Amino acid sequence: MAHAIARHALPEYAHRCSPKKFTQHQLFACLVLKIFYQLDYRGVVALLEDSQDLREIIELHVVPHYTTRQKAFDRLLVSKRAQALLDATVTKARCARLGLRKGLCAAIDGSGFEAHHISHYFVRRRAKGSKSLQKTSYRCYPSIGTVVDIDTHVILSVVPGRGPGPDINHLIKAVEEARARVPIGTLLADAGYDAEWSHAFLREHLGIRSIIPAKSGRPTEKLPTSYWRRRMATRFNRKRYGQRWQVETVYSMIKRRLGESVAAKGYWRQCRALMLKAIAHNILILRWGIEVFYRAGPTDFTASAFAFRNRRRGAARISRGGRGMPASYPRRAAPVIRNQL
Repeated sequence: MAHAIARHALPEYAHRCSPKKFTQHQLFACLVLKIFYQLDYRGVVALLEDSQDLREIIELHVVPHYTTRQKAFDRLLVSKRAQALLDATVTKARCARLGLRKGLCAAIDGSGFEAHHISHYFVRRRAKGSKSLQKTSYRCYPSIGTVVDIDTHVILSVVPGRGPGPDINHLIKAVEEARARVPIGTLLADAGYDAEWSHAFLREHLGIRSIIPAKSGRPTEKLPTSYWRRRMATRFNRKRYGQRWQVETVYSMIKRRLGESVAAKGYWRQCRALMLKAIAHNILILRWGIEVFYRAGPTDFTASAFAFRNRRRGAARISRGGRGMPASYPRRAAPVIRNQL
């Protein structure tokens, strides 16, 4: 699926005078494998060397060096190409009849990711004996703002950046990018996006029905003085707003399947890594959602690839004097796609 998405979004080669050893479609598929199985660049090389079926699917005759993938990561995930890849996933979702329709209900929210592969258990053990548990804090951390279709969990737009910061800063860019891909009828957001200008922008400028609780500012029993925030306080649709939690489900899916940390150190590389997580999430929805829609069983190489990863991790633990991991790993469950939630 990643190879097919890259075919629609990227040219075969970056330049007419390139060496033409590997296509951009093959390199992007390798990057998706890396983030899905949570391997490093050398781990993907070992995975492809041991999996002839994977090489045949992406038409890869020679396994590229790990530095080739690292350079492809910097080249293929720049803003323009990453947006083209995200466009291709949304277009594929619309063609696959997964539920993306005109006037859909979307939700927007922001979330942060870990900047390092830290061990929470080590942090708690280090603080043993103190009155309060020690918490690791950062001056800044990678964060994204996304617009998500609540019916299919497909990501419609992504705005990567760094936190902490107010979520309302990425409202305009995220909604405009999502609206350019799919017409949006209703947008759900939490109180972090509460402002009179946000209602005016969504309703009057874009024609999108906004449902945002009027809870910003100091707690008071008085009604807001502005027009749209006053309507939110008096005519708030609680039943419809209850579906806003679907965007939290999407963040949970990303962090559980693709990892809650970003290994990149620089700002722009962190942005590329976050874009890759969002694109890979949509590819997973397409891969498993189509099979759920047609009620066909999975025929990929998930179990063998996870067993390979566990053998690598188990060998590393045994070499350090620890216990190895079991050779088998349970298959990841496919997400259930519902048209009505």
